[in-house]
Amino acid sequence: MAAVSVTDVRRAFSEGGRTREVLRGLSFDVAGGELVALLGRSGSGKSTLLNLIAGIDRPDGGRIVIDGCEVSALDERSRTLFRRKRIGFVFQFFNLISTLTVEENVRLPLELAGARAGAARTEARRLLQAVELGDRGAEYPDHLSGGEQQRVAIARALVNAPAVVLADEPTGALDAETGRLVLGMFVELSRQRGTTVILVTHSDEVGRAADRVLVMKDGRLAPASGLGSDGASVAPSGAAPRA
Repeated sequence: MAAVSVTDVRRAFSEGGRTREVLRGLSFDVAGGELVALLGRSGSGKSTLLNLIAGIDRPDGGRIVIDGCEVSALDERSRTLFRRKRIGFVFQFFNLISTLTVEENVRLPLELAGARAGAARTEARRLLQAVELGDRGAEYPDHLSGGEQQRVAIARALVNAPAVVLADEPTGALDAETGRLVLGMFVELSRQRGTTVILVTHSDEVGRAADRVLVMKDGRLAPASGLGSDGASVAPSGAAPRA
C-alpha cells in the first residue's frame, strides 16, 4: 500500500468573480520511504497540492489517502489532529515562533499533541543534537543563521515521528552550500530512516537527489525532461505512477 495516494484530485479558487482551476485531476502514489520532488513554475499548483496532502485545505474532488486514512474525507478538526500526529511540514521561510526558544519551538508539536513536558523536552533535545544544534536550544530563532533556523524547522517537523514529511521550497531561502546541507538531511531521512518525503522545489539539484520527480504544469503532471536520480519516472497527466 502506498504511503501517500493522490487520486483525481481537483482544486479551484474564485478570483474576482471567476473560477481558476489550480489542480486538474492529479493522480500519483508515493511509496513508503520514497523521496519525491515536485518541480514546476510558480503558479503550477505545487504548494496547493502540498497543502491538500497536509490536510490544511480540502480538494474539490478526488481522494487523498495517507497510511490508509482518507485525509480528504475528514472534517477540519480531524485533519488537524491527524496532521499533528502523522505529518511533518517544513516551510520555506521556517515559520519559527520568535518569542519561543529553539527548544520550545521544537517541543511545541508534541505539547499540542498532549505529550508530557518531560518527554517533549527529551525528544526535542535529541533531535536538536541530531541536526547539530544541541547547544542552541536556549537561544531564540533570530540569533540563528538561515540554515540553522531551517534545521530547527526540520527538527520540529520530525518531533512527532511523522509517517510523511512535506517540505515547501525548504532550500529556496538558503545559500547554495547551506541548501545542499539541508537537502542532505532530507535524503538521509528517506534513505536511513525510511521516512516518506515530498519536496516542492524549483531546484534541479533537489530533483537530481530525489528518487522520483513529478513535474507540474498548469495543474497537471508533465514530462520530467530526464530529471531525477532514477531516470525520473513520471506519469503523464492523470495517470498514477506506481512505486
